[in-house]
Amino acid sequence: MAELLILTPQLPYPPQQGTSLRNYHIIKGLAPRHQITLLSFLEEGQTLDKAAPLQALCRQIVTVPVVQRSIGDRLRQLVTSQLPDMAHRLYTPVFAEQLRELLQQNSFDVVQIEGIELVRYMAIVREVSPQSRLVFDDHNVETELQRRNFWVDVCRPHRWVAALYSAVQMGRLGRFEQWACEMADAVTTVSEADREQLGGLFPELVTPITAVPNCIDITFYEPSSLPETADLPRYDLVFIGKMDYRPNIDAVRWFAEAVWPQVLAVRPETTWAIVGQKPHPAVIRLGEQSGITVTGWVEDIRPYLLGAEVFIMPFRVGSGTRLKLIEALAAGKAIVSTRVGAEGFPIRDGQDLVLADSAEEMATAVLHLLHNTEARTRLGENGRILARRYDWREIIPLFDDIYRSIGVFA
Repeated sequence: MAELLILTPQLPYPPQQGTSLRNYHIIKGLAPRHQITLLSFLEEGQTLDKAAPLQALCRQIVTVPVVQRSIGDRLRQLVTSQLPDMAHRLYTPVFAEQLRELLQQNSFDVVQIEGIELVRYMAIVREVSPQSRLVFDDHNVETELQRRNFWVDVCRPHRWVAALYSAVQMGRLGRFEQWACEMADAVTTVSEADREQLGGLFPELVTPITAVPNCIDITFYEPSSLPETADLPRYDLVFIGKMDYRPNIDAVRWFAEAVWPQVLAVRPETTWAIVGQKPHPAVIRLGEQSGITVTGWVEDIRPYLLGAEVFIMPFRVGSGTRLKLIEALAAGKAIVSTRVGAEGFPIRDGQDLVLADSAEEMATAVLHLLHNTEARTRLGENGRILARRYDWREIIPLFDDIYRSIGVFA
């Protein structure tokens, strides 16, 4: 049994979106074999009082409220610092001091950093607890993500400011991400595709990189997980995600501008729900269009997922793998996705889901599935089979192998 200290960017409970889903299942999977201390930021509205299942898995949980940065702070840091914006996002003296105290009071075998926003704290671990092994769980290849953002935005004049931001961040993120990988004893990514991208970006890196895929509890998304009397909201199309996240915003805006009019032209009664917390003003405005509903935060996404006819993933930018895809597969939904949306998964086009990159291809695929119950059923059945490979019980033990490889014997 090893002593683990895990750092997370937000309290991983309730596990309702990508980062918290991954982190919660990491903790849940490791807790039976290791002693876990959790040091986490606490976002607005989060409280330990409502996180009893998480508390039961951890020996100790220490939280620090997120400090919101103003636009002025970000502009000043952009000009005066050579670090990328993400390096400043969650770096606070209070969190640093809490980390120092935990390291001084305990002897941790492993300190695991969940996400690039927290890697500046690696220097403190090396200083205070040099015997601890450092594992950097890189949820996205952020340098590659910014490169993709740049090429999407530079083609649209009204997005040139965003493209300029990405151009500045690419170089800074490249240096920062490389530093983090070199500082760590082991690096993990969420897919083989990300592992290859990271290795390609930093070919001289000697730190071992291992893919530990994103995972969920697939039983949680099966139709039987809800009461038979549950009233499911019925929408033809559903998109689910954290709606202040740049790739999600771009996905729904592109679908609304380029695909949605084609769908309505053929099937004007079609309905579409955009489900997820913190919708950006540009997303909220989409709710003014015919047939589109923007829900904002919902307590449970499963009714929307299970009540949908087709699940859409119209991503043009992104990195890592999208947990929402595994959720939709586990729920037995017919899925239409771009190749970026399905990146990192061994997808069989036309069998597990339908791949469509252009607006015309996506509109055609969506309309075909809305008119074809048999095709939706077939895709859903195949999707459930694929989802079984991404159950947390299958994936999380990979971390034990990584710990052993860096000299930590459980």
